[in-house]
Amino acid sequence: MSRGKKYVDGAKLIDRSMQYDVAEAMALVVKAAPAKFDETVELHVKLGVDSRHADQQVRGAIVLPHGTGKTQRVLVFAKGDKAEEAKAAGADYVGEMDMVEKIQKENWFDYDVVVATPDMMGVVGRLGKVLGPKGLMPSPKAGTVSPNVGQAVQEIKAGKVEYRLDKTNIIHCPIGKVSFGPEKLTENFQALMAAIIKAKPAAAKGQYVRSCVCASTMGPGVKLNAAKMV
Repeated sequence: MSRGKKYVDGAKLIDRSMQYDVAEAMALVVKAAPAKFDETVELHVKLGVDSRHADQQVRGAIVLPHGTGKTQRVLVFAKGDKAEEAKAAGADYVGEMDMVEKIQKENWFDYDVVVATPDMMGVVGRLGKVLGPKGLMPSPKAGTVSPNVGQAVQEIKAGKVEYRLDKTNIIHCPIGKVSFGPEKLTENFQALMAAIIKAKPAAAKGQYVRSCVCASTMGPGVKLNAAKMV
C-alpha cells in the first residue's frame, strides 16, 4: 500500500521498536498527523482477556476531561416528563414508537448515540437487529439505559465515550482531536486508561494490558509502554 509523502515523513519521526511514555507518544501523534483536517486521535488497547467468556468482558463509559472534540447527536426514547427532561438537556431527537417506525421504515441513522429510559426498552428491543450491529443499542453498562435521561444526555454532550472489547480483545476508543495538543490528549488518555484498568475482570489472568497504540485518523501508530499502565 503506497502512502502519501506527509505520512512517510511523519512515520520517520517514530521508532517502531520503541514503546514511548504517554506525554512523548502524544507529542509524536500530534506531530506526525499528516491531514489538513483536524484528525481524531484513537487509542487501541489489546487486553489479556477472552471476550468469548461473559466473566471476562470489559465494557463501560467515561466522560473524558476535555471531551472528544466531536458533538454527538443523541436520540432519546422516552415519554412524558422524561421526554421533556431529555429535550431540556439538549437531546437532538426525542420520541417513542414514532422513532421506532422512522428507523424501521426509512432506515434512519442521523444520530451517534441512543439513550432510553428503562420503561422504553420493550419498544427499543424491536430495533435490536438494526441498532445492535451498529453498536447503537442502549445498554445499562454504557449508561445509555437510565431513568436520569437528562444527566445521560448532558454527559454524552460533554464528551462521554463508551469503551468495549471487540472480538479480538481490543478496545478502540477516541481520546480527542489533534488540535487538542499533547497535554489535553495525555489527560484524556490517562482518564480512559484508568477506567479500563479499574474495569479489569476478576477472571482475567496474566498480563492485563498486552499492548497500547495511539494514532491519528490518517497518521502512523505510536506504541506506548504498556508495563507502566498497570
